[in-house]
Amino acid sequence: MAFPFKDTVAVVTGAGGGLGQALALDLARRGARLALTDRNPETLAKSCEACRAAGAEVSEHMFDMADAGAVAALPDVVVERHGQVDLVINNAGVALAGTFEQIGLTDFEWLMNINFYGPVRMCKAFLPALKARPSAHIVNISSLFGLVAPPGQTAYCAAKFGLRGFSESLRHELSETNIGVT
Repeated sequence: MAFPFKDTVAVVTGAGGGLGQALALDLARRGARLALTDRNPETLAKSCEACRAAGAEVSEHMFDMADAGAVAALPDVVVERHGQVDLVINNAGVALAGTFEQIGLTDFEWLMNINFYGPVRMCKAFLPALKARPSAHIVNISSLFGLVAPPGQTAYCAAKFGLRGFSESLRHELSETNIGVT
């Protein structure tokens, strides 16, 4: 069954550029209302302008996926502004190259907080709002490095392998509900 994007509310993290911006623009063209997040105010504003130019109703949220308090507060802000949430796309992420020996644990934890715990927290925070809808979906963006593990990508692969496993398990747990997980 195809997801009905028209008149749905989609939250897209990391919407300030790259894949997040492309997803937001595509959703705007399909008639979705958007809550876009990014930690860079300039790139977020440009993405929001582009989506508005495509005809979408857009709310703009300066946001850091590593901030657990900000993640917990976001669903109420989005529901207050848009009345509902139908789709959450956890796209925000960072990269960190270097061997395990070269990378400090503080940097490793920084990456894990954004690339793994950020999406996990988003899923937990948005679950009640998504359950309130007749049909909803969560998309957790992973990477080829969630399937293969080249040297020099220890932290990134750990986060993306973890996110892939989390998403697959969550899909099974929610299979009898109105929420799909990809």
